Amino acid sequence: MTAIPPFRLGVLGSGKGSNFVAIAEACAAGRLPAQVALVVSDVPDAGILARATERGLAAKFVPPGKFRTKLDEAAEAAYVAELRAARVDLVVLAGFMRILKGGFLGAFPQRVVNVHPSLLPAFPGLEAWRQALEYGVKYTGVTVHLVDAGVDSGPILAQATVTVRDDDTPESLHVRIQQAEHDVYPAAVGAWLRGELEVQGRRVVRTPVAGGGADAA
Repeated sequence: MTAIPPFRLGVLGSGKGSNFVAIAEACAAGRLPAQVALVVSDVPDAGILARATERGLAAKFVPPGKFRTKLDEAAEAAYVAELRAARVDLVVLAGFMRILKGGFLGAFPQRVVNVHPSLLPAFPGLEAWRQALEYGVKYTGVTVHLVDAGVDSGPILAQATVTVRDDDTPESLHVRIQQAEHDVYPAAVGAWLRGELEVQGRRVVRTPVAGGGADAA
């Protein structure tokens, strides 16, 4: 049987790149049927670019344009061109701090994923761990979702809970949420790439295992 070549990932990030490292390590260990084809950042000295270079992976700074929270039209076209040139199958957001609009999403339909540090739809937007702590919830967590034109509003691929402790600070809670992200994100990306998940409206459901019979999980 001919082996199926691994999927190609394009990773976008603005910061240190801890979720990128989790994805890259899952690829290297064979837990994720993919390889990182390209890492792109909107910040010229972002840690994620250094982490990619350390691993011998292609890494580029692409200027984001004139806006603070999104890519301008020319920048969006440049990002799409870079990802297409790298022949990516899936775009993985790893701390990318800009909203992606319709032109970009139209270039990669249902092929852009993100991880958010809360149990969406609760606490969308920035510093979700701080929002959760200030609200007083007892549990928060992690959500992996497809990206749509809204803010943290796309169909949910996976979630995991994180307990909020009585003595938590925003920093301590954020650390535990990030630890959960590093487990959940690669697993959810792998399930999506392997075709184990199917979007039905807003819901994402597990697809039946072919030939699994009544005992299939």
